[in-house]
Formats: sequence, C-alpha cells, structure tokens
Amino acid sequence: MAATVRCFGELLLRLAAPDRQRLLQTPSLDVHIGGAEANVAVSLAAFGHDAGMISLVADNPLGAAATGELRRHGVDTSRIRAAHGRMGLYFLVPGAIHRPSEVIYDRADSAFALADPAAYDWPALLQGAQWLHLSGVSPALGPEAANATIAAAAAAQALGVRVSFDGNFRPKLWERWNGDAAGILRQIMARADVLFADHRDIAVVLGMRFDQAEAHERVQAAADAAFAAFPSLQTLACTHRVAHSVDHHTLSAQLCRRGAGSVFAPPMEVAGIVDRIGGGDAFAAGVLHGLVTELPAEAAIGFGLAAACLKHSVPGDFNLVSLAEVQSLVDERRFDVRR
Repeated sequence: MAATVRCFGELLLRLAAPDRQRLLQTPSLDVHIGGAEANVAVSLAAFGHDAGMISLVADNPLGAAATGELRRHGVDTSRIRAAHGRMGLYFLVPGAIHRPSEVIYDRADSAFALADPAAYDWPALLQGAQWLHLSGVSPALGPEAANATIAAAAAAQALGVRVSFDGNFRPKLWERWNGDAAGILRQIMARADVLFADHRDIAVVLGMRFDQAEAHERVQAAADAAFAAFPSLQTLACTHRVAHSVDHHTLSAQLCRRGAGSVFAPPMEVAGIVDRIGGGDAFAAGVLHGLVTELPAEAAIGFGLAAACLKHSVPGDFNLVSLAEVQSLVDERRFDVRR
C-alpha cells in the first residue's frame, strides 16, 4: 500500500574530490544533488510511494537544477519555492583505507536557512499527506530554519499527519550559531511518531547517560527514556556500525517499539564501499516503507538495513535502487550476475 509522504528540508549541491583525491588535489570536482530529507524522498519514490519535497531553493540555475534532479527521480516538486539567495553547498573529501572522509559545510545564510518561517503555509503544504519526514539537519542551520521545522512538526501533529524524524545531530552546524540543540530537537522529537536515533542522540536531547555494556542495551535504554519523555513516540530505529576500515564496515540494525522491546536485523558485511553518504537516509526510507506498508517489525527493520547496505554501492547522495533490488537482498543475499 503506497503512502503520501512529504519531506521538508534543504536541497544541497555536493562537490566532491574525484577518485578519492584530497580536496583540490586536482582542479575538478564531482557534483551531486543531495540533502538528508531529499535523499529520503528519492528512495520513497523509487519504492512506489507518493513522495513530495517541501523546500526553498535559490532562484537561479543551481536551484532549478536541484529541483529538476528530484523531479527526474519521481519526487513531487510542486511545493518547492524559489527565492533570492544562494544554494547551500557541502564539500566531500572521500576517505580511503585508514584516511576517513571529511565533510566541509558551506551552508551559512543560504536561501533556505534564511527563509521566513511564516512563509510556509503548513495546512496547504501538508494537504493530503499521511506522513511528514523531518531531520535534525534543518533546525541546525539557524534560528529561522529551526522555527520552520518546529512549526512543521506542530502543524503535522495538529492535522493528524504522522511525523518521522531523523535526529541527524550535526555539531558543526549547531556550533556555528550557538544553537540550543537539546531544546530545539526536544520540541521536534515530542511530536514524532517514528524516530531514527541512537543512544547518543537521545543523550544530547535528554541530558542523560547510557552506559550499558552492549550497544543494543544502550539503544534500548535510550528508547525507553525517549518513550517516557515523548508520549507520541511509538517507534525508534537505528543502525549499529562497526568500521573495520574506511572501505569495510559491518552493519546491523535495531527497532524498538513502545511496550514491546526490540527486534533486530542481523549483521551484513559491507566491503569495498563506493559511497556511504546518505546511508542513514536510505535506512530511514527503508524502515518507513516497511512501517507504512504494515510489514511485521522484523521485516521492516530488515528492509531498512538492506536499503542502507545497498546505498554504500551507489555514488552520490541518492539511493538509486528499486524496491525489487532491496527485497532481493533481503530474501537471497546472492551476488551473482543477473542475466
């Protein structure tokens, strides 16, 4: 059963050093369109859902290109406005072997970050929506974007639209304007039905420590604390990542339900990583797909993990894989050439 999902956030241009070189080691850069919420929208559209983006882009060829790229992947862009200003950018220095990747943000004072929160007509923008997906990246951009994200979550809850929120804590962005990350994120989490976060995100927001011995125990303890703090919250999901090197990770996943404990997706090896950026967004989209189509919890978290693993094989921010490809990995875990 397809769902109508709206995603609110900033569209970005990603400029990456090619062939795992250092930034400006050569004068060329690879360009991709991205953004946490846009990545989710693209995945959900690929899975057959009515996915639409709510955003504001620069009124110039860069903004038009970003909007057009989403449209090309089946995302409804009718709720994207253009206004005077600049596009947000980020630069990616891809890692290799023991040298980790690095992200350099250039998003300050973008058209999206400076947009007047009052300019968003949320009842109109959310008309017909069943879900609204948000992430913690947007409120980290500055006070205007923070107020807009809080207003979006509040409007969705008042309209009976279920809220999905990815914590996506980005310290560099919050530190730039000395934003009250805990206080602002708490207001959004309080309105979420589904939360993509681990014990570290919950620790930031609730000011608590989770010192259990095992990672899954820390996540369950954090989920229990979040369920107690946020009565609307029904589900918390996250991945567990073990990085053996930049190119080889092991991923597993955990889904916690209010009053029902945790279910797990067993570990998958991800070796020869092509691009891990957007992996968390692919996971969120996969789990959301499972939830809105009413898959059992074990199947939903398994689908989310498979989607996240496949994203590591795709260059760029978007997870350009189909529903059938994800389901094939869930069902078979076979890697032969398909003929």
